[in-house]
Order: sequence, then structure tokens, then C-alpha cells
Amino acid sequence: MKILVIRFSSIGDIVLTTPIIRCLRQQKEGIELHFLTKAAYKAVIEANPYIDKIHFLHEDLEDVIDKLKEEKFDYVVDLHHNLRSLRVKRALNVQSYTFSKLNLRKWLLVNFKLNLMPDKSIVERYFDAIKALDVKNDGHGLDYFIPETTKVENKDIPVSHWGGYAGAVIGGSYYTKKLPVTQWQKFCSSVPYPVILLGGPEDRVEGERIAAQDPIKIYNACGKFDLNESAWLVKHAKVVVSNDTGLMHIAAAFKKPIISLWGNTSPAMGMFPYYGFNNMSKIVARESVVMEKKGLYCHPCSKLGYNRCPEGHFKCMYELNMENVTDSVKKMWQFPNH
Repeated sequence: MKILVIRFSSIGDIVLTTPIIRCLRQQKEGIELHFLTKAAYKAVIEANPYIDKIHFLHEDLEDVIDKLKEEKFDYVVDLHHNLRSLRVKRALNVQSYTFSKLNLRKWLLVNFKLNLMPDKSIVERYFDAIKALDVKNDGHGLDYFIPETTKVENKDIPVSHWGGYAGAVIGGSYYTKKLPVTQWQKFCSSVPYPVILLGGPEDRVEGERIAAQDPIKIYNACGKFDLNESAWLVKHAKVVVSNDTGLMHIAAAFKKPIISLWGNTSPAMGMFPYYGFNNMSKIVARESVVMEKKGLYCHPCSKLGYNRCPEGHFKCMYELNMENVTDSVKKMWQFPNH
């Protein structure tokens, strides 16, 4: 049996597909498992031992389709569900399974604040899509595999952080998903532990502003490490405080305690930190604290994000209580390391 799993982007979304990959591999005898994603996300999936072959989309979709046809797949599992994945399925012309994005329900949540979303992770919805393959969720959560070639050592971070640190993921794909600098400064000044700021090169300047208040306590790692090196830093953090972004899901894969910070998006859409068993209300993971400003007339205002707050006030982030974030970090600091 040869199966193609499709998820083009992005970092967190690909990490959220890993339980499907693992369970397909472990529960279907004689399976050959392929994965299709964008070339830009190679680092996210390249070390996954459950995948036999990865196909990369560069620019020309027809080129990759021609190569996929040569594989003669038996099934396609579409976990992206867009026009491109539809073109792939039509071209391969085999039995396919596609998850529902629930776009109408998301639209109602964003535009009318009417929450009809199922109280479960998007991972559970992925499994719903492949029920016909008789594959069940094993409850082991997400996977993330750091390549053996990735080497981060104590000498790569300050001595002051060798005994333990809180990872603060300040990056994000949109402005309205990112906690403002002044809020990070409040958190870093109140938390009694060393902090490593995590993000890409585009976050370096904001990281410098945050770290400037205490350069010994706060280490700005933004732009200094690649994705897998940043994943290593997340893996070895005592606690992770994160915007709704890819490193948050990588932290969940390592079973780290996480305080997730929600701006214009909502965890009700199913993208909250997932440990293999928890949903938003009925089952609460002690490792996960969701920080979300309740009661705002405008929240959530998007399923993705904006480059500025549509209302101009950005209360969803500016009114998050950073003292509560610090208190949660203090409690989680005592948890045993995984």
C-alpha cells in the first residue's frame, strides 16, 4: 500500500500532521508513506523516520504532479484542502481522503462571534478524515525530529542560562498574532528566571529592545539559530511562552509546559497546543495554559492575521495580564523535565 499525505505549509500546520503520519506507519502493515510539502519547509519534516519519501513543491505544480504520477499511489490523504491539493488529487485519480476546514464555522466565529467549532484539536479532525482507513489516534501527541547533524551546545548560549531558562517565542506570521514588545518587557522584568527570546531574523530588532532591559538575564537568540537549532532550544527550555506560531507546536511535540498567547486568532479553531488527549474545555492539560482576552467585541477578527489591528487598539494583546503569565511560568518551572 502506497499513500501520499499532502500538507504544503506552514511549520505548525505540518507538525500537526505528524500523528497521522506516525499512526499510518505503525497501524498499516506494508505501507509506503510519502509526504508532499513546499520546499521551504524541508527542515520541518526531513528527519521524520516514519516517512519513506518526501516530495517538494517548488514553483511548478505540474512538474511535481508528473513525478507523483510515476509513484502510482493507492491513496491520497489531503490535509491541506486547497486548489493545489485538489489539482494533485484529480491528476493522480486514486481514492482520496480530505479533512474539512470548517470554513463556514470559522467565518461565523470571526464575523458574528458565534462559536460552532467542535471542541477538539485539528489533529482529531485529521483522524476523522481517514476513518475509512481504520487508523486510530494513539494519543501520543505530536512528533518533531531534530536531525542528528543539528548540534547546539552550552557554549552557544550564555553561561547564565545553562541551569535552565524560559523560552519566549516572540515571532509570528502576522503582526496581530505577536505580543507587543512592551508586553514582553513586562514579562521579562517580572519572571525570576533566565529567558531566551526565540524568533527569526525579522524579529532580531524587537528582541534587542526586549533584551536591552537586562542583557544578562535575557538572551536574544532571534535570527542566530536556524529552525532545528531553535527547536533544540525549545526542547531544552523549562517552560515555553509563545505566540500562536510554529515553535509553539514544536514545543507541544516535546511535551513542554506552554503558556500560549492569543491575539486576533482563537484557540477555538483547533490550533491550540496539543499533547495527544486534550481539547479546549472537557480535558485540560496541566502543561498548557491558554492566555486569551475574553469579552472583546472584536475578538477573534481573523482565522489568520493582519499586519495591523483592524480596530486600531490591539486590546487582545495589550490587555493580556502578564502577571498571570509570570505566575503560570513559576508554577510550571517545577514540573519534571520530559
